[in-house]
Amino acid sequence: MAILDDLSGYEFEDLMEDVFRHLGYENVRQSRRTADEGRDILMEEVVDGRRRAVVVECKHTETVSRPVIQKLHSAVATYDYDGPVRGMVATTGRFTDPAREYAADLGANRDGGVELLDGRDLREIGDEIGIDLYNGRIEILCTEALRPTHPTAGRDGPVFEAVGEIDNLEPATIPTPETGVSLEPTVTVRAETDATFETSVGVIHRIDEANELVLHADRDAPRVADGEVRDLVTTPAATRIDLADADLESTFDSVERRRFGQTETEYKEWAIDRLRQAHTTTVHYTGDNNVDYEKTCQPSRSDVSIREIDPVYVPHVRSRLSLGEHDYRYAYYAAGPSRTTTTNDLHECVHCDAAGTSETVTYCDNCGSINCEEHTKTERLEGDPVCTGCAVTERFALKMKYFYDRENLEAFRAEYDEMAIHEKAMENVPLAVGTVLCVVFALFVIASSVGVV
Repeated sequence: MAILDDLSGYEFEDLMEDVFRHLGYENVRQSRRTADEGRDILMEEVVDGRRRAVVVECKHTETVSRPVIQKLHSAVATYDYDGPVRGMVATTGRFTDPAREYAADLGANRDGGVELLDGRDLREIGDEIGIDLYNGRIEILCTEALRPTHPTAGRDGPVFEAVGEIDNLEPATIPTPETGVSLEPTVTVRAETDATFETSVGVIHRIDEANELVLHADRDAPRVADGEVRDLVTTPAATRIDLADADLESTFDSVERRRFGQTETEYKEWAIDRLRQAHTTTVHYTGDNNVDYEKTCQPSRSDVSIREIDPVYVPHVRSRLSLGEHDYRYAYYAAGPSRTTTTNDLHECVHCDAAGTSETVTYCDNCGSINCEEHTKTERLEGDPVCTGCAVTERFALKMKYFYDRENLEAFRAEYDEMAIHEKAMENVPLAVGTVLCVVFALFVIASSVGVV
């Protein structure tokens, strides 16, 4: 336990808060600091259907003697709680024999009793919950992920759905996309902020608010997740899978599992700082002397209680679909039937910046491109869509015509040479109509000038 001994007393208390949360205790939080007692941990447990409070004293010392147990016993007896209460002392060192005898007389798990956890017990607890307590840090070992696939549509269902919105492309004809999943770590921090600000005139500001922060947890600095990802993680309907039982390798072409970038304690501290900043406000009030004042009210660290830290992997599914000469990416965060799209090349024109618009896109079977209306033309010989990027062009009757390739152009040129003059004119209907109107107008002018009309 050499490295644990290097921790400060407050760091040890932070560590034990996370340990108790991992052990399944509920409503785990640190009590407010006082001048003489430091920070004890308050939490709750349910035994035989009955809820009981547990008051914990953390002693980061080599030995713990009987007076510490007596003091905690008094704190347990006077703790204001509507129900039974017991105590616990956790230390990195050892307990003296008189301390153990006193605790044994009280009973470890009885109401009003005191349980003792020494350094050896902490090592065993670390093995039990799968963490290394020697380094003084709670490494996040997450075994759950949101479900990466639709329960009925399967792995490639979202890609087929996106392809179904493209004109001239039949989903049944597309090749199987190459699809991998990256399990990206997130942490949900649930907290309560309870702070009262007073002056000589009384209470001027009060905060009593519960907050829920969803953080991306795979980088050096946590990042608050956007609304769509947050909704995927926090919705009660989001199904989770156990990674130990899920054979993702047989479903996806590749599986990447990213590591959590920080410890639970570090995420907790970051969330406390963020909530303190978010709840900071300037209050204007009038003093007893009828003078107006202003005061910046910022909650202290002890005003913010972390109730739960919930890690889970969010699947980031990435597909690559090859169509002709082009590769398209389609990616989304998944939670079973729900998802939020992060990349969608299948609805973007390859020739311009028409990405994300509501206009129709059309598939060019000649080269495999997806195109907006401006870059989609009709192939003159066969009458099918062709994109402006791959088409061979030539003017007929002064109008540009589009062809799949040189062979189609030559075939149409042969047809055009055999057309009657009026048929050739109809290859450019606006020009033909305009020409007829000009001729009629000219005849009308001539007739008027000679007095025929």
